Amino acid sequence: MFAKETLSYDPLPLPDRAEFTDAQMQEKTAEFLAHMQQRHTVRDFTAQPVPRAVIENCIRAAGTAPSGANHQPWFFAAISSPALKAQIREEAEAEERRFYAGGASDEWIKALEPIGTNAEKPHLTTAPWLIVVFAQRWGEFDDGSRYKNYYVPESVNIATGVLLTALHTAGLCSLTHTPNPMKFLNGALGRPDSEKPTMIIAVGHPAAEATVPAVAKLKKPLEQICQVFE
Repeated sequence: MFAKETLSYDPLPLPDRAEFTDAQMQEKTAEFLAHMQQRHTVRDFTAQPVPRAVIENCIRAAGTAPSGANHQPWFFAAISSPALKAQIREEAEAEERRFYAGGASDEWIKALEPIGTNAEKPHLTTAPWLIVVFAQRWGEFDDGSRYKNYYVPESVNIATGVLLTALHTAGLCSLTHTPNPMKFLNGALGRPDSEKPTMIIAVGHPAAEATVPAVAKLKKPLEQICQVFE
């Protein structure tokens, strides 16, 4: 992506600019809040296909996220192959069985009870798409030499948030899944050692019988997540 000889500062006029009145801003933010309040994590998907172009557009949106030194230290593997999804489910469930059989503390297992999770992950094969998010710990110049990436977790987390928002905006549901450890994903997907898998996102349409845990609807009020200093 980068060539050593082109690493220089070249300011451009702001290419896109939106100007709204205070009232318009309040209206738009209220609409966006209402939109995001309709985003739900589900574990029950239909096998209804989702066009590849939709997934690619959502990943393109994720790729617009800000990142440390603009190194964009992320990679998204979008998977619809039934064979690959089955392999990932098999290996993920093996890790999850170890997790629930003693790999996790009693406190952690107790914290998961209201969510209703267990070692079985049928969504990994039922959902039409899995998106595996990788964090790139270092990159390479065009001559093959390495360069360090900066603020990698922060950058990848921002991009993942944009991706989840884009998927919701497309009318899709998603489920973030983080088997631990996840190194098997590098081998399954042929990704280099410079990349660390951070999560698997199951994507698709919710099943008619899909439910959400009641606790998932309990969101902290503004005064618990924000303090304004004027």
